[in-house]
Amino acid sequence: QLQLVESGGGSVQPGGSLRLSCAASGFTFKSYAIGWFRQAPGKEREGASCTSSAGGSTVYADSVKGRFTASRDNAVNTVYLEMNSLKPEDTAVYYCAANKFSACLGSRPLLTSNFGSWGQGTQVTISS
Repeated sequence: QLQLVESGGGSVQPGGSLRLSCAASGFTFKSYAIGWFRQAPGKEREGASCTSSAGGSTVYADSVKGRFTASRDNAVNTVYLEMNSLKPEDTAVYYCAANKFSACLGSRPLLTSNFGSWGQGTQVTISS
């Protein structure tokens, strides 16, 4: 069955870096856009990025633009999120999700309703 498994989370100091991975199986990975989301305690889940099926286009939330880079390798069914210049407010559980389409569509491409399948999440903690 469809499965998305995140890894790479951990604890780092402010200004540090982490690289998250999301391994996919059970569906035609190369046909779907993939997003990264995060959810902090007591807050709603918010979109961080959406990468098109071929990896040629990525949309970022303003809160991570310039610091986070999403990429994907369709040969190994994996999507990545490189996170740099991390801040305490980046602390959250990070999820990857499969979009319902091949592109990140619409005026609000990071809406959770655009995504149909989710991983279990990986914790990222930024603290000194």
